[in-house]
Amino acid sequence: MRSIRHLAAVATVTFVVGGAGATLAQSAPPAPPPAEASAAGPALTIDTPLEVVTATPKGKAVLDADIPGLTDHPLYDKFKSDSLRALAPKFGGAISDKDLAKVQADLAALSTGTSSR
Repeated sequence: MRSIRHLAAVATVTFVVGGAGATLAQSAPPAPPPAEASAAGPALTIDTPLEVVTATPKGKAVLDADIPGLTDHPLYDKFKSDSLRALAPKFGGAISDKDLAKVQADLAALSTGTSSR
């Protein structure tokens, strides 16, 4: 009988302490909303890793429009951590300086809300 009472006491203490912790957690004020600049995130450039660019629908749309097939490439998972600038020489001229300039301009337009197209 003694062990059952001990178990009941431990369960009661756990419930009371757990309940108080839950009450304290609920009474904390909500976190302030993120600042406007951080909500938009960092500006995307040709030096940003491709996986970061493609994580935003508009960034992926720029890459798909300016360099068709890049994000669908069979080896995309192998080079997605590279920036477009670092990746260009590895594609043997398939991504030209003109392509890089176009992508850079279109990504910059995303952060200013304008379009270079």
